[in-house]
Amino acid sequence: MIMSQERVFLKAQEQLDALEAYVEQAAGSGSRIDQVERELFGRLLNLGLTLLTAFVASQGDGDEGSELETADGRRVRRMPELHERRYLSIFGELLIRRRVYAEREKRPVERAPLDERLGLPAGEFSYVLADWLQRLCVKESFHEAVQDLREWLGVAPSEAAAERMNQELSKPVERFGVLDEPPPKEMEGEILVATADGKGVPMRRPLEERVRRGPRRTKGEKANKKQMAYVGAVYTIDPFRRTADDVVDEWARRERAAERPKPQQKQVWAEMTHDLEGETSPGRARLFGEMALACHQRDPQRAKTLVCLMDGERALWEAQEKWLNRAVCILDLFHVLERLWQAAHTIHREGSREAAQFVEHWLRMLLEGKVGYVIGGLKRLRKEHELKGQKRRTLSTIIGYYENNRDHMRYDEYLAAGYPIGSGVAEGACRHVVKDRMEQTGMRWTVNGAQAMLNLRTTYLNGRWNDYINFHVEAEQAALYGNLAA
Repeated sequence: MIMSQERVFLKAQEQLDALEAYVEQAAGSGSRIDQVERELFGRLLNLGLTLLTAFVASQGDGDEGSELETADGRRVRRMPELHERRYLSIFGELLIRRRVYAEREKRPVERAPLDERLGLPAGEFSYVLADWLQRLCVKESFHEAVQDLREWLGVAPSEAAAERMNQELSKPVERFGVLDEPPPKEMEGEILVATADGKGVPMRRPLEERVRRGPRRTKGEKANKKQMAYVGAVYTIDPFRRTADDVVDEWARRERAAERPKPQQKQVWAEMTHDLEGETSPGRARLFGEMALACHQRDPQRAKTLVCLMDGERALWEAQEKWLNRAVCILDLFHVLERLWQAAHTIHREGSREAAQFVEHWLRMLLEGKVGYVIGGLKRLRKEHELKGQKRRTLSTIIGYYENNRDHMRYDEYLAAGYPIGSGVAEGACRHVVKDRMEQTGMRWTVNGAQAMLNLRTTYLNGRWNDYINFHVEAEQAALYGNLAA
C-alpha cells in the first residue's frame, strides 16, 4: 500500500541517515571497498523504492469526481472501492491503489486517471525494467537474463514473462525501421553492397508431434528440425582493385591484405522464412524489401555502384531480381572455393599437396574470368579419371553449380573494378545474429518467438536500441492514453 507522501519522505530521510552512519562505521572498521560497494548498492535500491513511492503518493489517487467522459464520449462512474495495481520497478515492487471509472461495478475499467498521469505501461513491468531485461535477453538465454537481473536488482519477471515481453516489445519494429536515417555521406564508402545468406534455427516441435514420437527418437531421426532464417546486410566499402595473382597469393598465405578497406555503416536484418510452392517466401520478400529501402535511403540518386553478393541459392537471386535489379550480381567466392576443394577431393587425397595445387590452379583460372575453361576442364577430368558413384555425383553437382551461376562469376571484371567478391559480412552476420544467440545448448523456438528475437537482436546490433525503446514507449503510451500521453 502506498503511504502518505509525508510518511514516505520521513522514511527516506531515515534511510539516508542510516546510509551515512553505515559509511562512517565501515570507514572505522577497515571494510574492503567492494564490501562497502555491494552494501551501498542494496541500500540505494531500497532508498530508490522509497523515493519512487513518494513520487506516486504525490500524485494522489486519481479521483476526478463522480463521473468522467471516455474517449468516445460515454459517461463512466467512479467505482466505490480503490483498485490495486502491481508495478514492478528496478527498485522493487509497488502496489498502487487508485480510483477507477467504469460503466458499473464488475465491468472492465474504462479509465484510471492516475495510470494516465503516471504514464503506467500496459503490463505490470516498468519500461526501465523491461529495457534492462531485454538488453540481456538479446544476448543470452531467457533463463540467464532473468537470473542475472535478479542477482543484480533482487527483482525480475519469470522466464515465461521475459519471453512474452520479448514478443510484445518486438511488435513495432517494422514501423520503426521505416524511420531509419541514412548514415552521413562523409562516413560512407564508394560502393554500396547488399548481401544475404541463410542459417537454420532449431524449432520447437508441435505438442501433438512430440506426443506421437514418444520419449525416444527412431533410428536416423534428428533431435530437432530447423527452419531457415535469412540474414541480410547493407553496407558501403571503398574500391579495392586487385589481380588474380593478388587474390591467390593472399589465399595461399592465409593472410588478409593489410590495406583492404573495411565495410562502413553495416545494417543487418533477419527474417524467419519457409518455402512455398512456386513463389518467394514472405520472409525473403520482407528481407529484400528492407534491404532495398535501405539502399534507396543511402543512395537515393543511385550515384553509387550497387553490388549484390550472395551464394548460389536460386531463391535469393530471384528475390534480388525483384528488389535489387540494378545491382552488379557477384557469386560469393568463398562458396566457389569450397566447391573447388570438393572437386579436388574427388581426385586427390584430402590434405595432400596435389589437392592444394589443384585448387590453386583452377581458382586462378576462375579469377581470370575463364569460367568456361574451368567447367570444360572439370568435365574432362571427370571422364579421364572415370569417376563413378558418389565422387562422380559430387563433381557433376559442382559443374552444374558453376554452369548455373556463370553469369555471376566475372571475377576478372569485378577485381579490376575493385568490387568485393567474398560474402564474409553475410556469413559473419548469420553467425552473430542467429547462431550465437539462437543455437545455444537445448534451445528450441517457435516461428513467432524466433522472429521476435531476431527483430530485437538486429535492432540492438544496429546500435538503435535506445531509439527503439523510446519509440516503443511513445507508441504504447499513445495507444493507451491518446493525447494524454503527450
